[in-house]
Parts: sequence; C-alpha cells; structure tokens
Amino acid sequence: MLPRGRPRALGAAALLLLLLLVGFFRLGGDPESRGAAGGGGAGGLDPALTPHVPPDGRPRGTAGLDGDPPGDHNRSGCHPPRPRPPKCELLHVAIVCAGHNSSRDVITLVKSLLFYRRNPLHLHLVTDSVARNILETLFQTWMVPAVHISFYDAEELKPQVSWIPNKHYSGLYGLMKLALPGVLPPHLARVIVLDTDVTFASDIAELWALFAHFSDKQVIGLVENQSDWYLGNLWKNHRPWPALGRGFNTGVILLQLDRLRQAGWEKTWRQIATRELRTLLATSLADQDVFNAVIKEHPGLVWPLPCVWNVQLSDHSQAEHCYLEASDLKVIHWNSPKKLRVKNKHVAFFRSLHLTFLEYDGNLLRRELFGCSSPLPPRAEQQLTVHRVHLTFLPHELPAPQPHDVTLVAQLSMDRLQMLEALCRHWPGPMSLALYLTDAEAQQFLRFVAASAVLSARRDVAYHVVYRDGPLYPVNQLRNVALAQALTPYVFLSDIDFLPAYSLYDYLRTSIEQLELGSRRKAALVVPAFETLHYRFGFPSSKAELLALLDSGSLHTFRYHEWPRGHAPTDYARWREARAPYLVQWAADYEPYVVVPRDCPHYDPRFMGFGWNKVAHIVELDAQQYELLVLPEAFIVHLPHTPSLDISRFRSSPAYRDCLQALKDEFHQDLSRRYGAAALKYLTALQQPRGLA
Repeated sequence: MLPRGRPRALGAAALLLLLLLVGFFRLGGDPESRGAAGGGGAGGLDPALTPHVPPDGRPRGTAGLDGDPPGDHNRSGCHPPRPRPPKCELLHVAIVCAGHNSSRDVITLVKSLLFYRRNPLHLHLVTDSVARNILETLFQTWMVPAVHISFYDAEELKPQVSWIPNKHYSGLYGLMKLALPGVLPPHLARVIVLDTDVTFASDIAELWALFAHFSDKQVIGLVENQSDWYLGNLWKNHRPWPALGRGFNTGVILLQLDRLRQAGWEKTWRQIATRELRTLLATSLADQDVFNAVIKEHPGLVWPLPCVWNVQLSDHSQAEHCYLEASDLKVIHWNSPKKLRVKNKHVAFFRSLHLTFLEYDGNLLRRELFGCSSPLPPRAEQQLTVHRVHLTFLPHELPAPQPHDVTLVAQLSMDRLQMLEALCRHWPGPMSLALYLTDAEAQQFLRFVAASAVLSARRDVAYHVVYRDGPLYPVNQLRNVALAQALTPYVFLSDIDFLPAYSLYDYLRTSIEQLELGSRRKAALVVPAFETLHYRFGFPSSKAELLALLDSGSLHTFRYHEWPRGHAPTDYARWREARAPYLVQWAADYEPYVVVPRDCPHYDPRFMGFGWNKVAHIVELDAQQYELLVLPEAFIVHLPHTPSLDISRFRSSPAYRDCLQALKDEFHQDLSRRYGAAALKYLTALQQPRGLA
C-alpha cells in the first residue's frame, strides 16, 4: 500500500531506496471498488469509460481532421508498451514560465526530469524577463551535460492570446501553449509540452516514444481529464467549455508540430475560440478549454495518452482509479490551486516524492550520459568551482529610480538567518543578499521567511541562493553575486553580522549627494565599524550614544584586540571629534566597510574561507585611485557569534595559512601585471608578520 502519515522530504539515499522498493507497494482499499487489475483497465471508472487499446497500442478511431473517428476518442490505457527512442536522440521539451515562484517550480520539475533521463534534452523555455534572468543564470552555472536551453520572449506571444479573457489564475501565460507551434523553430517536428507543476517519476524517453503510436492525422497527445469538470455536473449552473466526454488535461502534451502547422492549427483554434467566447465570455481553465473545444470539433487530431502520464491531483480528481501500483506512476500533476495542500487518498506519498526532488542536491545531476558524447558546458574547464546560482529566490520588486540610492550588499549562510529580521529593522532601504545553502536549506529558508512578519513584508530585499559545493566558504563569490544584482547607483558593502545605525540609510544618500560622488568624484565612503561582546545591549540611536557606550566599555572599535591593523587607518580618535568627512590613506591590511558606485571592481573570487578577502578588494579600489573618505556620523556595530569553521581552520592549520600566503603572492603578481610600478607599494602588505588577516 502506498505509505501514509506525516509527509516529509526524503534524502538522496532514501529516494534511491524508495525508487527500488516502490514497485512492490500496492494500493490499499477494496479491490471490488477499484476494478480488476488486468487488461489495461482504469480501475474503478465506469466500464463505459474504460479505455480500449488494441494490441498495436493505438486507440480505435484515427480519422482525419474533418472526420469523426469511431469508438472512444479520449480513453487512456494504463499499461502501454514501453518502447524507447534511440539512446542518444535529442528530446525536446517546452515549458511556459513567468515570475519568481514559477521559476522555482520549473527547477523542481527539471530535477525530476534529469534524475530519470537517459537522453540529451533540449528545453524550450517561454519566459518573461524575470524568469529568464533567473533561469538563464541557473542553467549557465548548473552546467548539466547534454542539456540545451533556448529562451523565447513571452512578451512576443502576448498579442496572440491577449484577446482571450481568462479567469484562470495563470492569466495570459496560461494561454501561451496555444501559440507554441508558431513560436518554436520551424525545423522542430515534435515537442513535449509540460506545465510547471508536474513531477516526473519515470524517464521522459518513455513518453517521447509514444509519438510512434500517432496515426498520420493525429497531432496531439493528451491524457483524459480525471475530474467531472467538463461533464458540467460539479455545481448548479456550471457551464464548461465543450469537450469530448470528460475532456483532456493539458498539463502534459505531445505535439506533432510539423503536422499541426500543415493542418492550419493557428487558424483552427482561433476560429473555434472566437465562436465559443460569444456565449462563454471567458476561459476558466486557460488553454485547456480551447484545446478541448478544438478536439470536440476535430476528434481525429488527438491520440489519448495512458492516464499514468498525467496523474491529476485536483480537488475533484478521480486519479486514484488510474493506477494500481506505485510503479505505474509516470507524471504527477499538482493541478489544484492548493498545490501540495490538495486532498487526495495518496497525497502523502505523492507529496513525499515531490519534496524529495525539491530538496534533492542538484549538483548530483551534473553527470555525463553514459555512451552519449556531449561538449563540455561553458565554464566547465575553470579552475574555481562554479556554484549553481538561483537569483531572486523570492518575489522582489525593483526599487524606484533615485540618483543617490544605496543597496546594502551582504552574504550569509544558514547559521546567520537569525540576523535578517534585525537587519531589516535597521535598514529600510533595498538589500541584495547572497545565501550559501544546500537545496534542502533553501526550502527551510523559504519557510523561515514565510513565518516572519518582518521578512515577508519586505519586497525590496533580493535573496540570491548560491548552492553549496565544496569544503570552503566562497565568500567573495557570494559577495560578487549580491553585488552584481544590486539595482541602485550605489552599494554599501557590508557583512551580515553588522547592524547599521538606524539613520544610516538616509545619511548615506544625503552624503552621496553632498559630496557629489560619481561624475564629480571617485571615492569610497568609509563607515566606521564597532563591536560589542554582549549578546544583549541597547543599540545606540546616535553618535553621542555610541561614544558613551564606547567610553563605558560596552562597545569597542572593531577587532581592536585581535586585528587592529584591519581598521586602524579609519582613525577612530579623529572620528570622535569629526564633523565633516575626512580623507584617509590606504595602509597594509586595511579592510573597512565602504559605500561605492555599483560599477566598482568586484571581489577576487580566489579568496575563499577566511583571510584577506576584503583586504584584496580595498587594495583594488586604491589601485584604481578611489579616495577613502570617512563619514563622521556613520557607524555599524558587529554582534557576537560563534567563530566560523573557516577561521578555526586558519588558526589551527599551518597548511591553510601557507596556502593563503601563496594566494597573496599570486594576487600581488597579478597587480604588478595590471598596474606596473604603481603596484609596488602593495608589496609591503605581503611582508608583514602573519596574523589574522
């Protein structure tokens, strides 16, 4: 029997065990109520609705466009033959995706595809600008062998479907599958079209092989709808679009594109949709209503797919009649607005399988296809690890353009999530944050934000997930991701364990304007850093209060007792009395927190873990002749936390420190090549006694 109980995600090992054992699980319940288990039957469906599939695997009735074929047009067999396409044949998949949340759904879908696939894949993604930015970066950094990606601009499709009123929550994007034959490349003959809310439980090559069952006139493969929606009896005055019997669900579609184009698909669906809209006024189920209206009029176009290729978990679904064993399942379709919260007899099992892929380590899917040669993905030969990057992991609103606006830029890992709420209270402006997480931790992060009234209310905080890979913390790679995604003219380069003064955001914008930074002056504004050793203390609301805490010993200048060289050039004694910004000179190992233009030099990604990661960046700023101006009313305060694993390695491992020194030497050699004699002054930074850096 399929397992019940509290749903939970499975680890990779548990997933493999599940997939090995799942074929032995049989569904519970009264066998009489389900029907016999033979002959490709549909379980407990009415015998009149039971599919008939002849021995050749084709349903009865395959007449042409204008002929009504005899027999049952929309019956799905549950146990078809399982031919496969040639081993290395390229399979084409089309998906329409828009927005932040849909992009996350696509990634889970793709994980399930990649887990089972044995063939090269070409994904054709119709996206808005948000989804394209997310998915293009993700696939470039994922670097999965034998996966090709093509993008199509959804804006160009909108005029083709915007004339159709649609009451479905998918909006215009839910109609765009109708236009795919005219958008996809003319040479492309076949494509599998998927909704973003499906999860695969089998090799997609088995689905692709079903194209072989199409007659010369059949152009669309669909699974019968598994609810009574199109029968019109769900509630009083329910008027669905016309459909053949129960109709068909369009969450999984096989399209024979060449034949569709030859048959005049675009003209056909437009004429039928125009006619039906005169009385029905709008679609309720988006493209699915139009597909069914076309099939009602031209039933010879469709080849009914076996129902296990689209097990529909809508509110009124009778999907449990489609399968007898868990091993029958091919594709699970979460086609209810409730998604994972839908009620279903076996939803705990389905949810567990879906959550497994949701949290599955995508790095494990970077495997070569055995026996299929494929060129290395771009960047695959780089020496540094290329981390998967998922930009704007949560919905994010673009800041209104302001000439002096500032984005706080920082990075963090799972053990620093507790800092986010306090940071949001202290900094009311935009933020760009890079989070170093596993796939499972990314889901925990989503729940963390959803449970926080403070975090869920902010739409000007952009969270970018960089997936963990390797033993060292890629601190500067994370900073570069967050920096590259900042959308304001200026950025405040901070760290997650610092809280800014409550007034700092407004003060920085005013200072930038007064100092005429940018076109008139090339400068980095230094924000003095302090620290407290107390886990609880009253945060100062002004410079005067901060100085009082400093004098009382509740606050200290940052790292004064461990690494004074890092911030000594800020000249805290002068800052105490300063009323105007003052210029300071670069010195060895100086690593202040600064405000700079967004197009400033990026961090050197070779510095990973602990040591010299910010120092190297300040050296680069100085080499490019940025002035260092200390702001007299600005400050940030570092809060205490347990030491990171990387600083422990630095302190305990001579080999770690030797590697860091070798990296410093390499960095200086690069400076010399780029800046010549001007880089000689930085050589002193490498001649100091070793300590914390």
